Amino acid sequence: MSQVDAPPEVPGEVRVDGRVDGPCAPADVPITAVLFACSHNAVRSPMAEAMLKRLHGTRIFVDSVGARPGELDGFAVAVMEEIGLDLSRHRPKTFDDMEDTSFDLIVTLSPEAHHRAIELTRTMACDVIYWPTLDPGLIDGSREARLEQYRALRDDLYARVKARFPTAGGPTV
Repeated sequence: MSQVDAPPEVPGEVRVDGRVDGPCAPADVPITAVLFACSHNAVRSPMAEAMLKRLHGTRIFVDSVGARPGELDGFAVAVMEEIGLDLSRHRPKTFDDMEDTSFDLIVTLSPEAHHRAIELTRTMACDVIYWPTLDPGLIDGSREARLEQYRALRDDLYARVKARFPTAGGPTV
């Protein structure tokens, strides 16, 4: 699917080389391991990790990290529970805590995580793409207003994950 054919609500992704690819740009090789990275591994990257695991199960190894240590966000747990995904047992970790660095693709969700991913991949063969996403934890307001921001993030991430890692035509287990 080309950028022209992509749904308008799903933005493109920015690659390390500066090109903008469509959300369903075909990979040169099959993706078998994906790392999602954000600022604290407390909201965005664990959401994306859980979504990709739901879509692909064990066909793709998926993990997530943060650029800095963080604490799991209760609002993230609540909005993911609304769609049947349990984040309550997620334990945030950083790039420094990673035990495995054998990834085909790193999807960064914050500028800070993007810089860390580029540093990490200087000596490894791994693609890095950047999906700019708002950190809903920075939004003030009532509980319901904040939950709406988290839901908007969840829905945006789910659309991007489904578009970038489609299940149709993929390998079966």
